[in-house]
Amino acid sequence: MEGLEHILQEHPFFAGFTAEHLRLVAGCARNRRFDAEQYVFREGEPADEFFVIRHGRVALEIAEPGRAPVVFATLGQGEILGASWVVPPYRWMFDARAVALTRVIGIDAACLRGKCEADHDFGYEMMKRFLPVVTRRLHATRLQILDVYGKR
Repeated sequence: MEGLEHILQEHPFFAGFTAEHLRLVAGCARNRRFDAEQYVFREGEPADEFFVIRHGRVALEIAEPGRAPVVFATLGQGEILGASWVVPPYRWMFDARAVALTRVIGIDAACLRGKCEADHDFGYEMMKRFLPVVTRRLHATRLQILDVYGKR
């Protein structure tokens, strides 16, 4: 686990975390890998994990019946993937597909939510860091919708 803790410590999302808070996150973490074109998660599935992208690229997509999915953002190394684990009912709100071999650290959501509930200072720190992620994704989705549907 020490290796994951070290990797998380160097990630910008966790910059400034205390050693104790890093240990809490690392205790819920594991390495994961996704091949190109493999879905990391699909809309409606349980949001039981979030991901720190170490290598590769992931497209965030909105499925449209009868049409090709709309890609509203592509994430890469150093970015956070997935914020639906924070908001009940903890279901993914879009699809995430690896567009290249992608290596991530997956953080177990139930494990982390339990630690956030038990230590409110830690929970508050996590929420302060996830709110900007959620806001950026909302903004990217808005711009993509304007681009797709604004051309009439």
